[in-house]
Amino acid sequence: MKSTNSVYRNEPVSRKEMLRILAVTGATLATGGLSAFSSPVQTTMLNRLIPSTKEKLPVVGIGTWQTFDVSGTAAHSELLQTLKAVHTAGGKLIDSSPMYGRSEEVVGTLTAESGLQNQFFYATKVWTRGREAGIQQMEDSMRKMKRSSIDLMQIHNLVDWKTHLETLKAWKAAGKIRYIGITHYTDSMHDELVEIISKVPLDFVQFNYSILARNAEKKLLPAAQDRGVATIINQPFAEGRLFSLVKGKAVPAWANENDMTSWAQFFLKFILSHPAVTCVIPGTSDPRHAADNMLAGHGRLPDAALREKMAGLIRTL
Repeated sequence: MKSTNSVYRNEPVSRKEMLRILAVTGATLATGGLSAFSSPVQTTMLNRLIPSTKEKLPVVGIGTWQTFDVSGTAAHSELLQTLKAVHTAGGKLIDSSPMYGRSEEVVGTLTAESGLQNQFFYATKVWTRGREAGIQQMEDSMRKMKRSSIDLMQIHNLVDWKTHLETLKAWKAAGKIRYIGITHYTDSMHDELVEIISKVPLDFVQFNYSILARNAEKKLLPAAQDRGVATIINQPFAEGRLFSLVKGKAVPAWANENDMTSWAQFFLKFILSHPAVTCVIPGTSDPRHAADNMLAGHGRLPDAALREKMAGLIRTL
């Protein structure tokens, strides 16, 4: 297995600096203003390299499943603050899909209105059957997201993947998309994802992984690392089950001493401490939660011994 030590870098900030990032964001949100976001806190999130190009990608992004499928001024205002919190703390990747209702359109509208339209890494998906239907859906996605090109186009849940792959290759060659990927969200499909990335040249593979659901460690993460495929992690909180387990419990002192000041950071840093993980995409519509999630990409990551201590704690709950 190839080592990935050469394809990522950690530029830690102090615990004091991490708390300052959150404090700035929280204070701004509490007053209902956005002015602090116009001058982002100068700090560097951990980046890992996309193996196929060596482009740097911040390790924490944001997912939009359910959370961005909204309408109305109040909902849009909160989501705008959420996106600006992501940007302030160094996040970049926004993951969406036609499956997610209005999410693509909301992302496009808000990033355009915020003046940050070119500051994000836009990832969406094709989720239909048939070549022409796929082309139409992807063109619709680009229009909704207000993009002339998309950073990453993924084949959602492997739906008609062989058909869409040919279109994606052509679009990549033409410059309409920069990267090609495939996705799924269940352990039962990990073996198929392994088989595909072992035979087909792809830039990204997206799948589920968490401290509570570690099946990806058996074959999928090692295969991606071996084949030089970037990974995006969905369901990092095990669909909320992790927060149910720790409800009412304080983050252990030993976790605080290792740059994990919240349970969200605890869960996300466990994922990011696996060297084959490129980016994790927790979903939220809450600006404070987004800011907290982003802090997982700052400071130290757990070593092997600390990973097992963390996993052992969760097993006892």
